[in-house]
Amino acid sequence: MAKRQATVSRETLETQIEVSLDLDGKGDARFETGVPFLEHMLDQIARHGMLDLSVTARGDVHIDDHHTVEDIGITLGQAFNQALGDKTGIYRYGHAYVPLDEALSRVVIDFSGRPGLVYKVTYPRARIGSFDVDLLAEFFQGFVNHAQVTLHIDNLRGDNAHHIAETVFKAFGRALRMALSPDPRMAGIMPSTKGRL
Repeated sequence: MAKRQATVSRETLETQIEVSLDLDGKGDARFETGVPFLEHMLDQIARHGMLDLSVTARGDVHIDDHHTVEDIGITLGQAFNQALGDKTGIYRYGHAYVPLDEALSRVVIDFSGRPGLVYKVTYPRARIGSFDVDLLAEFFQGFVNHAQVTLHIDNLRGDNAHHIAETVFKAFGRALRMALSPDPRMAGIMPSTKGRL
């Protein structure tokens, strides 16, 4: 199987982002973003998705974290799209339920070639430490638009904002792992009746 890897850079007047990705990794991760809570969440993606991920970012965090978080989502989506190629031979669909104490979240993903996000997550407070929880939806919207996936994220229950966020990202990693896995019965076959994704 061809190596499923990508390194993507994105530079704007607000941020400079570089993402390196290996879809067939071991869960290794390295981050330097200036946004510690997001790094903790990205680590969940790498570890539970069994992919190697490196993200470096310089952004206008002296204003707030918004541009940095959104642009990391965009660049990560671009890296996934590039690393996957034409998507031949993958499962395409993935889903996961993940609990953490009282919290439970479900993530379902389709590498459909069509961007779409349904994000149904309510947090009991606006911030986790200094991190604005509204930015998590911005991260996923950026990812979806540029990875060209359909993504449904539902928090089913939870009282602790940190637990809720962590279940979302762990479930996202597990759903990615399922969807991106090579399907031995689909070797060389496009998982779509359209003939392309």
